[in-house]
Amino acid sequence: MAGKKKARIPRELYERELLRLQAELVKLQEWVRHEGARLVVVFEGRDAAGKGSTIKRVTEHLNPRVVRIAALPSPTERERTQWYFQRYIEHLPAAGEIVLFDRSWYNRAGVERVMGFCTPEEHRRFLQQCPIFERLLIDDGILLRKYWFSVSLDEQERRFSARIDDPMRRWKLSTIDLRSVTHWEDYSRAKDDMFVHTDTAESPWHVVESEEKRRGRLNMIADLLASVPYHEVSRQAVSLPPRPEPTGYFRPDRRLQTYVPDHAATLLRPTGGGNHG
Repeated sequence: MAGKKKARIPRELYERELLRLQAELVKLQEWVRHEGARLVVVFEGRDAAGKGSTIKRVTEHLNPRVVRIAALPSPTERERTQWYFQRYIEHLPAAGEIVLFDRSWYNRAGVERVMGFCTPEEHRRFLQQCPIFERLLIDDGILLRKYWFSVSLDEQERRFSARIDDPMRRWKLSTIDLRSVTHWEDYSRAKDDMFVHTDTAESPWHVVESEEKRRGRLNMIADLLASVPYHEVSRQAVSLPPRPEPTGYFRPDRRLQTYVPDHAATLLRPTGGGNHG
């Protein structure tokens, strides 16, 4: 469970530090690409703990061809017959790539166990195999970072209620999310059991206190940057080439093409208010 909620970071200070950290993330991205490194970041935690919003801030200024988000849907009937880790393997990065798992193979240790989507034997096998699986990734050179976002029951309920009342965020709520409130202690026990088996010296969990989202985002990004031995990659200076002389090209008549309506212009029109003498 998350600790006592700390003072909120002032917006101006938060935005200034976030921008600085995002600039460092760009340097990290270029280092990964230049060195051919492979970085995997696992985002796990309570529902509404701030994983998704943190991922958005991490990727905001990054190249989607280098940094990918893996947010897998429920497994298909065929995938349910595969080795459990199999469908996650195809999303692992190649050289020069970063993959952010918005939930990961740890679904089996959390929601699948609590909601009965796996058998006790499947859960036991997962806890046994997971440290071995992660050791194989690390031995092959993958940089693996695991973050658990922690939030209190009261704060989770407050965020759920805010989503219910907000049509722009209501889509984030699923029946499984809402049921998690009634299974709080079950999820706590599942998380504790998961940590016992998978919080290892070579692949540790890093807990992000996310009771205050701004603080949690800054702390997580700063920790990620500190954990990777990246450095700024020097890039060759570039400049625009001189524009060549015209060769007689004429643009086709604009009436031959279909343009989108100028919706923006409607925002500039007077909204009424009567005559003004």
